[in-house]
Amino acid sequence: MAVSAPSSPRSGPSHELSHGRVNVAHVTQDTVSSELSGRLCADMVDQLQKRGSIRSAEVAAAFAKVPREKFAPEASLSAVYSAMDVVITKRNADGKATSSVSAPWLQAEMLEAARLMPGAQVLEVGSGGYNAALIAELVGPEGLVVTVDIDPFVTERAVRFLAETGYPQVKVVLGDAEHAAQEFGPFDAIVVTVGAWDCPWGPLLAPEGRMVVPLRFSGITRSITFIRDGNRFVGLDPTVCGFVPMQGSGAHREQMAALADGAVTLTIDGGPGLDTAAQNQALAGDRTELWTGVVVGGCEPFDTLHLWLATVDDTFGVIWRDPDRAGDLVRLAVRWFCPALIMPDSFAYLTIRDGHRDQESETPRHEFGVHGHGRSGAELAQRLLTHVRTWDRDRRKGPGPGFTLYPAGAAVPNPTMGRIFPKRHTQLVMAWT
Repeated sequence: MAVSAPSSPRSGPSHELSHGRVNVAHVTQDTVSSELSGRLCADMVDQLQKRGSIRSAEVAAAFAKVPREKFAPEASLSAVYSAMDVVITKRNADGKATSSVSAPWLQAEMLEAARLMPGAQVLEVGSGGYNAALIAELVGPEGLVVTVDIDPFVTERAVRFLAETGYPQVKVVLGDAEHAAQEFGPFDAIVVTVGAWDCPWGPLLAPEGRMVVPLRFSGITRSITFIRDGNRFVGLDPTVCGFVPMQGSGAHREQMAALADGAVTLTIDGGPGLDTAAQNQALAGDRTELWTGVVVGGCEPFDTLHLWLATVDDTFGVIWRDPDRAGDLVRLAVRWFCPALIMPDSFAYLTIRDGHRDQESETPRHEFGVHGHGRSGAELAQRLLTHVRTWDRDRRKGPGPGFTLYPAGAAVPNPTMGRIFPKRHTQLVMAWT
């Protein structure tokens, strides 16, 4: 259940008919919807193949066959078949998403990473139905698919939608994923579709299996494919993503400070408690402004910067803004997961301003800067500036860090350059070469 920006406004078949694409005089409304969903589905598969999210004929066939709209009846067809967008299916009293149908690009990436074969036994953690149906297509009638969720709203829908679309063989289990699927293991693949702070499913994985987990650490998430190597799991292909957080025994609370009545939010995993009143004063007061001289292109990724900051600074966290209420309170470099250094009464964050155009490509360039707030804001701003420049000089053009997962009680070698994230069941090692 991945999280991204809100879905696009509702638009039903009448929106498409206004473009003259269907002759409604000779067909029923159901036929119109079926033909439209077929075209939108084919377009989605084509987009996913072009961007490289779908790389195999088997995954393409599964996406082409499973009717995604049947698993999100509350959304419009255009929203359901948007290749890049999630469909939110449930929110809590605060308006935060607690269940969704993940974005197709991310589902495709994770299924390709799992390398599912006919006859495989697969555990899905976090249900909804659609992804389980895709898995069922890939493992075939001889395979086993077990999908687990802690929310009866989610499992009831999954059972109903899977039966209605021809996948009643999928086992839908209501329960806490930390232990609810133990009786069905071992599994050839485990695909986790909720944001997991820890990874207790290693013992359920077959020796040659693959485990795809959106693992959270220092307030950021990477979907990592883990394969067994002795008593540890080696991580492959970390992918930037965001997911609805795990509930139940696997839940993990980060520290959060909602500033300006929620217009700006600071989040940090660990450290001393945040003083919201002091942070509000910091936000309202004068700020330190520094510019790094480091420039990036408009679409150039810099996700390794987050990982570098999480490696070298214990105060690393993220800052969010409500686009409808924040106004000019903060000017973040990125809308989601913007890097910040956070202390109990002060913070500094990454900002950006227009730079020069690349003379060869005419691509717009932007310069990273830092804004600092609060009593220690100037110190944090200088530290963040130094980290950004070091990343630009030493790490930006090289490979990102590697990830390895060890049991909680194992002796773990301390990386020369990296960090160990201790968790309840495991220890995640992030190491740079």
